[in-house]
Amino acid sequence: MAENMGSMQENTEEEHSIKLEIYDWMQCIVVALVACILIFTFVGRIIGVDGSSMVPTLEDGDKIIITNIHGELKYGDVVVLTKREFSREPIVKRVIATEGQTLDINFQTGEVWVDGQLLDEPYINAPTMRQLDVEFPVTVPEGCIFVMGDNRNKSTDSRASTIGFVDTRCVLGKALNIVYPFSHFGIIK
Repeated sequence: MAENMGSMQENTEEEHSIKLEIYDWMQCIVVALVACILIFTFVGRIIGVDGSSMVPTLEDGDKIIITNIHGELKYGDVVVLTKREFSREPIVKRVIATEGQTLDINFQTGEVWVDGQLLDEPYINAPTMRQLDVEFPVTVPEGCIFVMGDNRNKSTDSRASTIGFVDTRCVLGKALNIVYPFSHFGIIK
């Protein structure tokens, strides 16, 4: 009988140990899920690139990390934005000019000028020859940015009135890194 009592006590201790281990695992999973939700809500997330408007910097199908904590946007930043009038899906473009800046494009030479300075644009696929329906020069209104794709002649961007100046509140985040495919892995410049 004493032997049965010892065996029952061992089983109870073993069951208790298993329950504690399951509880610990469940607690770890819940904490990890909450951390992921908080990070993706307040810090950053992964977005897929759709289309060729950012070639050669980004290609169709690339997965990028964007951060919601980006501070003041400046020339050269690659941003993900939502412009419901244009597309239901977020779009990726590069900031060319910010509020108060005057932008002009010479479509014969492909040159882009901001505040009288010719931009050095090593990231573009080809000079800017494609003119859409916005007339230049333009001055970017307060609280807005002017964006263009790096593949200028295949990009619909702020040169089209359907996108036009983008309110900075439409910016979902600033692109930081390409994470997939691994052959493209790296910081976005």
